[in-house]
Amino acid sequence: MMRPKRFLDRVHVFILMVLCFIAVFPTSVIGQGKIRRFKWEVKYEFKSPDCFEKLVITVNGKFPGPTIKANQGDTIIVELKNSFLTENVAVHWHGIRQIRTPWFDGVEGVTQCPILPGEVFIYQFVVDRPGTYMYHSHYGMQRESGLTGMIRVSPPVTEPEPFTYDYDRNVFLTDWYHESMAEKATGLASIPFKWVGEPESLLIQGRGIFNCSNDLSTTQNIVPGVCNATNADCSRFVLTVIPGKTYRLRIGSLTSLSALSFQIEGHNLTVVEADGHYVEPFIVKNLFIYSGETYSVLLKADQNPSRNYWITTSIVSRPANTSQGTAVLNYYPNHPRRLPPTLESSILRPIWNDTRRRLAQSLAIKARGGFIHAPPKNSDKVIVLLNTQNEVNGYRRWSVNNVSYHHPKTPYLIALKQNLTDAFDWSFTPPENYDSLNYNISQVPPNANATTSDGIYRLRFGSTVDVILQNANTMNRDNSETHPWHLHGHDFWVLGYGVGKFNESEDPKRYNLINPIMKNTVAVQPFGWTALRFRADNPGVWSFHCHIESHFFMGMGIVFESGVDRVSNLPSSIMGCGQTKR
Repeated sequence: MMRPKRFLDRVHVFILMVLCFIAVFPTSVIGQGKIRRFKWEVKYEFKSPDCFEKLVITVNGKFPGPTIKANQGDTIIVELKNSFLTENVAVHWHGIRQIRTPWFDGVEGVTQCPILPGEVFIYQFVVDRPGTYMYHSHYGMQRESGLTGMIRVSPPVTEPEPFTYDYDRNVFLTDWYHESMAEKATGLASIPFKWVGEPESLLIQGRGIFNCSNDLSTTQNIVPGVCNATNADCSRFVLTVIPGKTYRLRIGSLTSLSALSFQIEGHNLTVVEADGHYVEPFIVKNLFIYSGETYSVLLKADQNPSRNYWITTSIVSRPANTSQGTAVLNYYPNHPRRLPPTLESSILRPIWNDTRRRLAQSLAIKARGGFIHAPPKNSDKVIVLLNTQNEVNGYRRWSVNNVSYHHPKTPYLIALKQNLTDAFDWSFTPPENYDSLNYNISQVPPNANATTSDGIYRLRFGSTVDVILQNANTMNRDNSETHPWHLHGHDFWVLGYGVGKFNESEDPKRYNLINPIMKNTVAVQPFGWTALRFRADNPGVWSFHCHIESHFFMGMGIVFESGVDRVSNLPSSIMGCGQTKR
């Protein structure tokens, strides 16, 4: 029998351990589920995802990075080591709202200082909803070098999903450049302006086939052997299926430039989830997907099992010369290297400038019955954001209401929480509208010169905000581009889409207030508008920006602040730059 003193000593030790755990992991940050730990090292490695060898950012040697799998309510802890020799890094957990942990959103200049070479940084957050999400670098234009991956969050067993399937698979889509991120960024920030151009390849699950005969560096012997079709990395992704089974394909896009159409030869795709929210199912042959979006589709392996089929992705909304990306749908027990009997070029794909079809798919996405979260009937504030291309002191920039955004040296979250009033322009509130009466969205902007600012929108906590994304002509005649906009820290209701200029008195009458889908990323089409509504109910500072890497780099973004006084004490790990050095 245990002696009382010895028993009490063990109780004291146990209590001490519990107190230490709470000190390290505050209850406001720990979820109701398991704690899932990951130890990551990010670094550059030479790889050939599409046969062309270049420096690629890997996570523990992998590109794309490892998939995070968790259950709703789990706490994710990622111990990230920056093993870059000369670059900083920050990682954004795309679609995770970071409730009570706004400092781990992973946006350099907004929620944290970057992680320096050789340093270890610990991200810790709760995945509070089931669904399909992603992660990627949010430092400079680093994302397009490969620091990307997916997050899969399952619901509790007591809350089954409203659809059934036999197997769960990822299909991760990216576009791919052969020039380095540094070369691309330098061109964008130079006079004369040098555009990034179209990507060389489209990758499916990090793999593609680039035609090495088109590689000038090889044919001109500039860099011998840089493109090698016999390289072990040079192969198509193969998705093996068992005849008669149903597969949930979690499709995510982190392209740096391209809007895509995804299709599987001879098969229908049933859309059931978008950005973590259940969709009233509908069938497509081509799934249009924009950078920052995720979808779940159901694929039934119900075709002739004696052959394999092409999986393809192609660029839409741009007159691109990039060849389509290809993978193979392998019907077991056919050999996975057995190519389909058809030509990959024979797979039907939509016309690149068919905006009508893309808009029709967007309008078809409704919240699933039984899972509808009705939006507030009215909003407290309406912000109209005109996307334009401008020049600032001779530099080509993207602007919103004639203001081009740039990050401050001290992250907003820290500056606001610590009352560092000279860390950014506190006095400047960006315009909430533009001269819609006189502005012609179909012409090259008459006011080519814009301004730059690091001012932010400060919203009343708990208020309901409407944002109208208005697209317009660029500085090139008869040209307007597709922009996928991503909101950090929140989901929003997509109330409507339209062609032409938004009419503030008539168009709101046609909003879908019955079953609108909630998303974190939405596209605005060329010469069109998109309306969304969200509640400013997550305390913190949140970026809202075009998810095209070069566009955000050139200033197409804004920042919302709401309820920062409700944010608890900031961890010291997010500091170390700008005025936080003090």
